[in-house]
Amino acid sequence: MDNICLEHPEYKLKKPMWRKYRDLYSGGELLKANASEYLTPRQKEPPDVYSERLSKVFYENYIGSIIDWYAATLFRREPVLHVDGVDAAGREFFSVFADDCDLKGTNLSDFFRRQLIETLVGGVSYVLLDFPRPATPPKNRAEEEASGASRGYLVDYPAESMTNWSLDSHGNYEWVVLRSTHARKDDARSSEYREETVWRYYDKTTYRILRRVGPERSPVDVVDHGRHALANQSRVPLFETRVSDGLWLMNKAALLQIEHFNKSNALSWALSMGLFAAPVIYSDKEWNQIVGESYFIQLGPGDRFGWTEPEGKVYQIASDNLMRLQEEIYRVCYLLHQAQGAQSSVSQSGLSKLRDFAITQEVLRAYGDVIKDTMKRVLRFLGIARQDSVLVHVSGLDDFDIRDFSADLEDAERLLSLGIQSPTLRKQVFKRLAYKYLSDVRQEVKDQIAREIDASLDAC
Repeated sequence: MDNICLEHPEYKLKKPMWRKYRDLYSGGELLKANASEYLTPRQKEPPDVYSERLSKVFYENYIGSIIDWYAATLFRREPVLHVDGVDAAGREFFSVFADDCDLKGTNLSDFFRRQLIETLVGGVSYVLLDFPRPATPPKNRAEEEASGASRGYLVDYPAESMTNWSLDSHGNYEWVVLRSTHARKDDARSSEYREETVWRYYDKTTYRILRRVGPERSPVDVVDHGRHALANQSRVPLFETRVSDGLWLMNKAALLQIEHFNKSNALSWALSMGLFAAPVIYSDKEWNQIVGESYFIQLGPGDRFGWTEPEGKVYQIASDNLMRLQEEIYRVCYLLHQAQGAQSSVSQSGLSKLRDFAITQEVLRAYGDVIKDTMKRVLRFLGIARQDSVLVHVSGLDDFDIRDFSADLEDAERLLSLGIQSPTLRKQVFKRLAYKYLSDVRQEVKDQIAREIDASLDAC
């Protein structure tokens, strides 16, 4: 119970950071609601002026668009599952699983696209492998299949969900605690919502689920416990997707976004104030007249009256600085060519675009390798837990739509025209072309195409 309620020191350290990163990614009303945490007040700024500035804040969300661009570009063509083995039931399961991996109708590609976004925001994200728990334990594999107990599924958790953990001597998880909080009503007729907190504890063989409804001092009840899906493998059924600090985009750009946020709002406020010119009275006499739209002023023979307005030099400096901050955000995210492209009307050749995109391509491939590695581990342990006699491979996530399909077709024709005597090579080339051209069809259809390619080339 102590491990359930305690928080890991690293979690305590990073919890405020994750909240800030979530605001910066989402932007909009979420960031505006917490704008006081990011908009720096001026020295000795009157509270009413700062409050008015808060009410007028806006946020140019570059980093959110950049992260979404990476996720959309990487998954432009869906990853391809290769299920090898003679186990027909296992192959059929993975075909169904690829179209609905979380029992909510989410296909595998969309699920891991969301995992990548969470990873780029928080630096890490988690996938829990779980199975339904029937009321009566099945006696054999047939009953297990009939009751749906063997229908494994995935549950996604963001970085801030794992509140406590311990590692063994090999660096693997010894146990973990996942916490989630949401509002709950006791029944549909009730108008009152209460906070429900659920803790999920997993070690290498067992799990416990605890729940608290109400404030912090409310009692904590054990909802469920038992052996989990990977107990026979003596492994915590949690898989992490983690990127290095150099590929953690939000961590690289967050301070720049906050600086840009403050500068852009300061410039906007200054421009707004500049629209309301202040009167200036040049006089040696004591001034005590009221000035306003409904009043007039009386000047002596030597007095003068005028208006102040900014010369604009500081505005130009601020505008240039904002442009530099914008370019720096794109640069640290390996997308400087996009910042330059937004300001340039010069068209580029296809080869020039490929050259400018070279660094971004390498970063995309690195993200693709991270996602494929997580997918392979999850799917292979899922097959082991189900005791399927199949081996699952994952390919793809290495084509970012830089060139059209005809270029790949020409490359394949040149490769096959070399006359390499390898039936396996021909099979893989044909499969790759088919998967790329039919990237959005169901996994079941892809598997059927792969079998037909194998059968047709074997018969030649």
